[in-house]
Amino acid sequence: QVRLVESGGGLVLPGGSLRVSCASSGITFSRYTMGWYRQIPGNQRELVAIISVAGSTTYADSVKGRSAISRENAKSTVYLQMNSLKPEDTAVYFCKASLGSLYYWGQGIQVTVSS
Repeated sequence: QVRLVESGGGLVLPGGSLRVSCASSGITFSRYTMGWYRQIPGNQRELVAIISVAGSTTYADSVKGRSAISRENAKSTVYLQMNSLKPEDTAVYFCKASLGSLYYWGQGIQVTVSS
């Protein structure tokens, strides 16, 4: 059974930092492109960042320069470090594992940026 479990979300002040993690099981993690997406209620899910098997990264313009995605294959875990957080970063954050046409989603974790 494939599981992607996000952790590390919560409430953070504007300008603060947060790292969310996604631990996977049931897949050969090193073969999967991993991504972070976010969704605000009523909006479509949007890409935040992805990291390829080889470690190359892509970021949405909205988070570029403020965020860093990384992966630790030995722990089957992908991370998203977010800095200089803004209220508009408030969303449910999801991780996704992709291999060709095969993909899996985590259940999501709430990140709230508010004073």
